[in-house]
Amino acid sequence: MARGNSKAPAAKSKPKPKVTKVEKTSQSTSAASRQESSIPLELQQKCLDIFHNALKPSNQDVTILQEVKGHLYNRDFAAAFGQEDFLRVYASRWSPSRALGYVQTLTDIQDELFDLSNSVDNEAAGLALNVVCIGGGAGAEVVALAGWIGVNTTGFGRLMKIDATLLDIAAWESVSNDLHRAIDTPAELSKYASAAAREANTAWLQSEIYKSSFRQLDALDLSEEQTRGIFAAADLVTLMFTLNELYSSSMAKTQQLLSKLTFVLRPGAHLLVVDSPGSYSTVSIDGAERKYPMQWLLDYTLIGSSKGHEAANQPKWQKLVSDDSRWFRIPEGLKYPIELENMRYQIHLYKRLPETEDDG
Repeated sequence: MARGNSKAPAAKSKPKPKVTKVEKTSQSTSAASRQESSIPLELQQKCLDIFHNALKPSNQDVTILQEVKGHLYNRDFAAAFGQEDFLRVYASRWSPSRALGYVQTLTDIQDELFDLSNSVDNEAAGLALNVVCIGGGAGAEVVALAGWIGVNTTGFGRLMKIDATLLDIAAWESVSNDLHRAIDTPAELSKYASAAAREANTAWLQSEIYKSSFRQLDALDLSEEQTRGIFAAADLVTLMFTLNELYSSSMAKTQQLLSKLTFVLRPGAHLLVVDSPGSYSTVSIDGAERKYPMQWLLDYTLIGSSKGHEAANQPKWQKLVSDDSRWFRIPEGLKYPIELENMRYQIHLYKRLPETEDDG
């Protein structure tokens, strides 16, 4: 999370059913239908291999994992993320499942993100994206963006380049760098590897295709200059299992952050929010204090109330996708030394609208 990546999935592991894909629901909150995943199993395994090669999870991590779980249960995030080995174990345990879910999520919504009406031009020119991931330190976003590039390259024959900034309050730089190095550097082979294996051992993605950088900053305490420098050129900003944690930390500062993003992001930029279903936060509005769904708070801040919009106060955001509950289920056949978990989530995608004459 942007304030420590503190939220581990609460659900217990379940038997692995066949993978399902939940189609996006545009401008709707109805439950989405399910169908087979569009992400090739080979690509999902490649994502898991990145975690395995970079973080080297093993059964020996059990003791450390129990310590981390205890700190998280007590909401002692400073202790949970205060040691490098704790960060590595956390990332190797919870980030792989989320990375797979994020690849599916990004693929599901990419028609909303890109104007692909002229497919010939887009395939020739490719897509170059600046992405900022708030709370993206624990590695899921680093690997998911690589997987998303892979989906577009192999599945659609479309060149995609991504320059990502990962923003988090905890010291995830080592984990983030190790994962990215495993993506753009050939895997380390045994000294007994055959000549054929060595020849075939190439980096998954070249550095000119995918770049990422980590910045250890508190998203809720960014200066105006920092906000502008980080977000002004962004095409996509993500808050993956982060927004509700920010609301819990400080409602006022979180609202201010969203207002800053509204001011800084250029028209056409997108904001993607993925979080636990049924997230609520307490807030005082018009003198009345009560709990509101996270989605309602988000809409209230970005789009405004439903009491009508005067010409001088038109919404600055358009909601493109909204779904209260989706599932990403781990498919059978994947190999990873730690048991993976299904991911249930809510999703909301917004597009920054052009300023009107009244706004300017």
